[in-house]
Amino acid sequence: MQIGVPSARRLVQDAVEELQSAGIPEAKASAEVLLAELLGVRRSELALLKEPVTGKQAELYEDWISRRKKRETVQRILGYAYFRNLRLELDEHTLIPRTDTESVVAAALEAVDRRGGSCRVLDLGTGTGAIAVSIAQERPSCDVHATDSSEGALKIARRNAERSGVEIRFHRADLASDLDGLLGSVEVLVSNPPYVRRADIPKLAPEVRDWDPHVALDGGPDGLDFYRRIFAESSPLLAERADVVLEVGDDQAKAVLELGRCAGYDILGTHRDLTGARRTVRLRWGSG
Repeated sequence: MQIGVPSARRLVQDAVEELQSAGIPEAKASAEVLLAELLGVRRSELALLKEPVTGKQAELYEDWISRRKKRETVQRILGYAYFRNLRLELDEHTLIPRTDTESVVAAALEAVDRRGGSCRVLDLGTGTGAIAVSIAQERPSCDVHATDSSEGALKIARRNAERSGVEIRFHRADLASDLDGLLGSVEVLVSNPPYVRRADIPKLAPEVRDWDPHVALDGGPDGLDFYRRIFAESSPLLAERADVVLEVGDDQAKAVLELGRCAGYDILGTHRDLTGARRTVRLRWGSG
């Protein structure tokens, strides 16, 4: 080990103490994940690591810990996040893909499988492409399309698709607008739209409030604006008996399902995430 450079174990211990003193939540996890990613090892291997830490690595780690103290998330510091089988690039234009959304992908895959594993899928507001890339990777026979209003987000999503070796047709669109080529053909529609009540955004944790793009959070006064738009604007794109799979916020499932019912969709039910919350709602369009 270089003289004056602490071991990996000492680096983590010092970082945990520093983060805890600053009141950072999950200080130990943050410190360990950052160093493990920096050194290219598993988190569980840090305590057993015998290879020396270089001065350059220690300096970069110190910078990362300083950024975490400012409530920047681990994923934004790294520039990527893990989601299902993927490592997804992200930046200031995109939300961090979260574990909650994995249940949305699972529900969408069930809908695809009921159609024999091959159908046309549309992901509205794709962000990093987490949902679309997962579906295209895990069900390669699907014809997957995805939209986003942000060109910055679409650049990230395209890179994630290319890195994952999947083909997705990306469209710059305001939700479901200007997609005439898809009229009447989408068999599974999926979306994780903005659903935070506007007045609640200032109350969010700093990691979300100060670092996530507000346009990807703001669901309007009651958090339901984008669901109304999805139900109203997507129906011309949908094939008969198309499945609609939507992520919802805490305690929003009943309200979103009722909006869908009033717009002419059949209610199929909900899926729970790993915390037990009803995170996904499922509906069907048409009666043929």
